[in-house]
This record gives sequence, C-alpha cells and structure tokens, in this order.
Amino acid sequence: MNKKGRRDNPLFAAGLVGALGVQVAACIFLGYWIGSSLGNRFGDVKGWSLGGILVGLAVGLLSAILLVKKVMEEPDG
Repeated sequence: MNKKGRRDNPLFAAGLVGALGVQVAACIFLGYWIGSSLGNRFGDVKGWSLGGILVGLAVGLLSAILLVKKVMEEPDG
C-alpha cells in the first residue's frame, strides 16, 4: 500500500497556514505595542509605532520562512 505522508494531508496544510498567519500577526502586534510604548516614553508616537510595526513584520516574515523551511525539511514520520 502507498502510505500518505503528513504533508499530503489538507488539514496539515490548513493548520500550517493558520499558524503562520497567527505568528505574523502576533509579531506585528508586539512590534506595535513596543513601538507605541517607546513613543510614549521618548516622544513621536507615530514614528516609533510605525518602526515597531515594520520591525514586527520583518521578524514575523523571517520566523514564518524559518518555520516553513523546518517543516519542508522534516521527513514524513
């Protein structure tokens, strides 16, 4: 019999896409929160918030890429 791998499961793919979305959104929110906190402390809330959002987006995308790379390298167990 031909055994299907874990990556062939559509529920696994849907779960991975959902996890990636939550991960990126959490990083963006955390970046916004840290940026706005720094903006309240040092002034220029808009600039710090925008910087925090951009850093959060970059960190979220990097972590998503690393997660997909890790999943693609795993053997189907």
